[in-house]
Amino acid sequence: MIPVILAGGKGERFWPLSRRIRPKQFLSLDGTGQSLLQSTAERLLPLSKGGPGLWVITSALLENGVQQQLPNIPPENILAEPQGRDTAPAVAWTVIEVVRRYGEDAVIGFFPADHWIGKPDIFQEAIKSAENLAISQDLIVTLGLQPQYPATGYGYIEQGEKIGTFGDFTAYQVAQFTEKPDQERADQFLATGRFSWNAGIFIFRAGVVLEELRTYAPDLIAALEAEGAQAYANIEKISIDYALMEKTQKACVLPVSFGWDDLGDWNSLERLLPKQNGNVALVRHLGLDTQDCIMYGSDENEVIITIGVQDLVIVRDGNVTLIVDKNRTQDIKKVLPQLEDDPDLRELL
Repeated sequence: MIPVILAGGKGERFWPLSRRIRPKQFLSLDGTGQSLLQSTAERLLPLSKGGPGLWVITSALLENGVQQQLPNIPPENILAEPQGRDTAPAVAWTVIEVVRRYGEDAVIGFFPADHWIGKPDIFQEAIKSAENLAISQDLIVTLGLQPQYPATGYGYIEQGEKIGTFGDFTAYQVAQFTEKPDQERADQFLATGRFSWNAGIFIFRAGVVLEELRTYAPDLIAALEAEGAQAYANIEKISIDYALMEKTQKACVLPVSFGWDDLGDWNSLERLLPKQNGNVALVRHLGLDTQDCIMYGSDENEVIITIGVQDLVIVRDGNVTLIVDKNRTQDIKKVLPQLEDDPDLRELL
């Protein structure tokens, strides 16, 4: 298999720690000192043994940062998108490049750079089973994570007809994809037992997806085949879910459970890290009557002192301090355009 890391995201909901040239995937958010990108690469390297190695697709702005974080990856295995156009162009261009180098029988796996995996051994077994399924039946396999709660911030996959058992995992046809349901529907999904979270992980034979893209996204694939990266100036911004996965008849899901989290915003640190005195603190913290707060300081000499507060996220990075209600972390992205519009503050992005 050729494992490919999707590493072009901005991670804006982790601002001010996540910046344009130092996005979320370059950060260590668990106190280990290893970035999310490095952890992902370490997890995927065993899958590429005997093959052409690990690939990364990222933005041109981040290409040098990827090379610095992953110095052992050959430069030719890093694809740099000139503009961000969501995941469909990223997947399509990568598939084209893989086919050009290794042919249509190459098996590719796509993996986001910002996931936390609690049980890497089960993860490895699941990917191997997905690879066997993709090869044996020419299917596009996606992993569905067993829901832990009725989340409204994740996409869901409904299981259709059973396909068979592969290793320790049962595969199903995809009945439907649903993007970020409201609370009532999320509750209903969990009650049925037929839904899993969409992790954005895909495994397939390159020729299969190339053929499906020609059927369901012909303009996209034609432009990229003709012009490569030069096509990005004129192609549509669209996710692989909308461009292909919701249309193809070859999609199947492998429900799995290996301890997973999509580290989407500051609140996810509460799921990742243990609390101390009722708070999560990746900084030296002194508190009085402080409860359920998340605190981060990028400087080891930082000290955050709190008195009589609760349910806050407090972040210190350089000359920026962020204080936000935990229930409003999604609104961090709304502040960033104001920084963009102010010449004196633009450098903070």
